Amino acid sequence: MGRIPLSIEFFPPNTPVGSEKLKTVVQDLSVLRPEFFSVTYGAGGATREKTLSTVRDIAALGHEAAPHLSCVGSTRDSIAEILATYRQQGIRRLVALRGDLPSGTATAGEFRYASELVSFIRETQGADWTIEVAAYPEYHPQQRYARQDLQHFADKCKAGADSAITQFFFNPDAYFHFVDEVRKLGVTQPIVPGIMPIHNYARIAQFAQRDGIEIPRWVALKMEGFMDDAASVRAFGVEVVARLCERLAAGGAPSIHFYTLNQSALTLDICRKLGWA
Repeated sequence: MGRIPLSIEFFPPNTPVGSEKLKTVVQDLSVLRPEFFSVTYGAGGATREKTLSTVRDIAALGHEAAPHLSCVGSTRDSIAEILATYRQQGIRRLVALRGDLPSGTATAGEFRYASELVSFIRETQGADWTIEVAAYPEYHPQQRYARQDLQHFADKCKAGADSAITQFFFNPDAYFHFVDEVRKLGVTQPIVPGIMPIHNYARIAQFAQRDGIEIPRWVALKMEGFMDDAASVRAFGVEVVARLCERLAAGGAPSIHFYTLNQSALTLDICRKLGWA
């Protein structure tokens, strides 16, 4: 199978030791020649400085870095300040998100939706930024109606997004259906599948339950049957995710975005199985 483009996501480490370890992970994953590495941003900007520091570290290693930027709870002035800092650092790619308010925060700030953040970036910064937005193939967990979720996504694209990265999923049909539905709404931007290697099945299952993501029953039962057999969990997880990537690539996915949880081994194993590394 021909290789398709890749990108990779990290979260900002909490300690100097973690930061040094992540530099090694970046170097390990650089053999995949990713288009960029993205770095997450805590609720309400809780990791703002750590995100910036991580982006700087990645850029210093010679790679393009794309910080996440969430807007809920923020003012126009505070977002403008962050954008100015990134511009000074030569950053021109962002993952623009609505985000979540930190626990105990009462005000939503001056932005309600990610589409408003995208519009603000385009209005104040011009066209020299590449803006990624989020997509939810199985729909946003806080959204009751599929039609509204699809329209919110279309609004982000019309506001000026260049492409989208999906929430992780294990059902390729959900991705292809989502793409078909938003194309009917006039969305033409690339929609990149977000893929989560199975580092720890119990943790992944917890994420999936929280975010309304379906884990196929046959996968769940087999994983649960392995119990504490870490080697079998790892091997089966690599097989499941590699086959998912294979089907997505064969079906026309423009790229793959790996949620690595700051680890390199499983992403490398998956890509080797596919002949992409």
